[in-house]
Amino acid sequence: MRNDSDENRPGAERERPWPPEPLLPVEARRAAAWCVVTLLIATVVALGVWLCVELSTAVTPLLLALLGSGLLGPLYRRLVAMRLNRSLAAGLTCAVLVVVVGGAGYIVVSALVDTGDQIIASLRSAAKSLSEHFGAAGTSLDDLASRSKQLITKFGGSAATGLLAGVSVVGQFLAASILALLLTFFFLRDSDKAVRALNDWAPGSSGPQLERMARRGFQGIEGFMRGTTFIALIDALCITVGLLILRVPGAVGLGALVFVGAYIPYLGAFISGAVAVLVALADRGFVIALWALGVVLAVQILEGHVLQPMIQSRTVQMHPATVLLAITAGAGVAGILGMLLSVPLVAAFSGVLHELRVHYAAGSDSGDSGPAAPPASS
Repeated sequence: MRNDSDENRPGAERERPWPPEPLLPVEARRAAAWCVVTLLIATVVALGVWLCVELSTAVTPLLLALLGSGLLGPLYRRLVAMRLNRSLAAGLTCAVLVVVVGGAGYIVVSALVDTGDQIIASLRSAAKSLSEHFGAAGTSLDDLASRSKQLITKFGGSAATGLLAGVSVVGQFLAASILALLLTFFFLRDSDKAVRALNDWAPGSSGPQLERMARRGFQGIEGFMRGTTFIALIDALCITVGLLILRVPGAVGLGALVFVGAYIPYLGAFISGAVAVLVALADRGFVIALWALGVVLAVQILEGHVLQPMIQSRTVQMHPATVLLAITAGAGVAGILGMLLSVPLVAAFSGVLHELRVHYAAGSDSGDSGPAAPPASS
C-alpha cells in the first residue's frame, strides 16, 4: 500500500515541466524595451515643447529671466558678499542688466538703422557682380536682397499705417520685458529659498541629488551666457576695427551684426562674416574683399583656438553637431528667438546629464566594491 508521505521524501520528487521557450530572443526583447522607453521619452519631450509653445507668453519671459540671471549672477553674489541686503543687491543687479541690455540694444539697433540701407545696397551690388560670373547663384542673392529691402519697406509702411497693430506689438514686448525683469529679480533674491523648497519637495532622500542637478544645469546657462557675451564683444571689436582699417562702408553696423550673430554659434558667425565680405566686395573690390575674408577668418581662428578654450574651458562643452541640431530645432519651434534660446537650454540639459552620469557611475562603483564590512565591536 502506497503511503502519501513517500511523495514528501527527497528521492520521490515529481518531475517539473520545462518552462516554455520565449517567442523572441533576449536581444530582441531588450531592443523592444529600449524602443518603448525612447518612445515614452519622446512623447514627454513633445508634450513639453507643445506646452511651451502654447504658453509662450509666460515661458519666454521665464527663459529670458534665466539667461539674465546667469549673465549677472556673479555680480549679485559679489554684492551679497559685500554684506548688502539681498533685495538691494538684486535690485542693483537688475538695474545693471537694464543698462547693459538697453545700451547694447540701442547701439546695435542704431548702427543697423544708420547703415542698413548702405549694407543692403552693397549686397545688391555684390549680387549683380556675382550674377555676371556665376549666373543663377548671383541672381538668387540679388532677389534675396531685393526682397529684404521690400520686406523692410513693407514692415515700415505697415507700422506707419497700422498704428493699433504696432502699439499691440510694442505693448507685448514691453510686458514681456517687464515680466522678465521682475522674474530676474526674484530668481536672484530668492535663489536660496528655491534650493530649500527643492530639498523639501524632493521625494525620499533625493533632495541633495536634485539640488546638484539644478546647480549644474544653471552653471551651464551661466557659463554659456558669460563666455558667449565676452567672445561676441571681442569678435565684434576685432572685425569692426579690421573693416574700418579696410575702409569698408557700414563697418559699425557689420560689427553690431557680428555681436548679435555670436549668440547663435557657428551659423551666426558664418552669416555675419559672409555679409561683411560681400559688402567689401561690392564697395571696395575683389582685393579688399579678400582682406576682409582674411580678417573674418583670423577672428574665427582666434575664437576657436584661443578664446573658447580659454574662456569656456570650465563650462559645459557641446559637440558642434549637437549645437547645430539644437539651433535647427529651435528655429523650427520659435524662429529667431528659438535659435537664441536653444543653445543655452541644451547647455543646461547637458549639465544635468553630466551630473546624472557622474551619480550613477559613483553608484555602480560603490556597488562593485561588495558589501560593507560590519562595524567592529567596541
